[in-house]
Amino acid sequence: MASFKELLKLSFKSEDTEEWLDVHFTRPIGLVFALLWNKLDIHPNVITIISIFLGVGAGWMFHYTDLLHNIYGVLLLMFANFCDSTDGQMARITGKKTLIGRMLDGFSGDLWFTAIYVGIVVRLWNQFIPGTDIQWGIWGFVLCAVAGFGLHAKQSSLADYYRQIHLFFLLGKDGSELDNYKQQRATYEALPKSDVLSRVFYYNYANYCKSQEKRTPQFQKFFAGWKLKPQEEIRERLLAGSRPLMKYTNLLTFNSRAITIYVTCLLDCPWVYPLVEITIFQAMYVYMHRTHEKLCASL
Repeated sequence: MASFKELLKLSFKSEDTEEWLDVHFTRPIGLVFALLWNKLDIHPNVITIISIFLGVGAGWMFHYTDLLHNIYGVLLLMFANFCDSTDGQMARITGKKTLIGRMLDGFSGDLWFTAIYVGIVVRLWNQFIPGTDIQWGIWGFVLCAVAGFGLHAKQSSLADYYRQIHLFFLLGKDGSELDNYKQQRATYEALPKSDVLSRVFYYNYANYCKSQEKRTPQFQKFFAGWKLKPQEEIRERLLAGSRPLMKYTNLLTFNSRAITIYVTCLLDCPWVYPLVEITIFQAMYVYMHRTHEKLCASL
């Protein structure tokens, strides 16, 4: 029987792509829950559904201005993240991977952050913009809409794409989830019209892949050529150039955003969070994108 340390190592995707906070905090706690819930025969999809309620509840707590409700929000979002880590670890350890699980996993984080942005908008609505006598009102909505729907989604999807590219060249197809539009669209079109749930998933997932591919033309050219004639030296050069960018893929996923939300809400300046999205996180995104495309063009 594998030890806890061995199981923990098995649950990591790779040392290159794992974030320090996840390795030393989130994943060990998630694995404890995973082993407990697996012993109780609770399916990973149930854990994902619990995480959705916790994350949405956190968003509602952040609309309050008092410290106690904001602490509740921090705790709820932390537990939502533990559950999110748990369901993935359970699926990898037990092999209980399902289409519904994939759908829920992708959907859960979107619901958390939608609830958080809505909570910030509601919180700011009757407050004054710092240094003025103008209420945030609709401007708070515009700020969060630009940060959330305009930038956050693109930042996260491209960070995930670059991580999957790195894992593909590091571990091969089985060690990554590097999918493409053409393949996913073909799967969608081959499904019977009666299989509504699967068709909805593959239709949306194909378009998600398409949006990633449209933003990475140099990688698409490089990858098409490399597949025709794979070379070990080129693979190593891609990994060497990609490895320093993995810290940006980590910064543009959950932890950095969550910590920024915790700090700004607890200090009662939640408007700072969407501003960080628009400035600092967007600057990281632009740098990561340009550097990766330049790397692929050089190869």
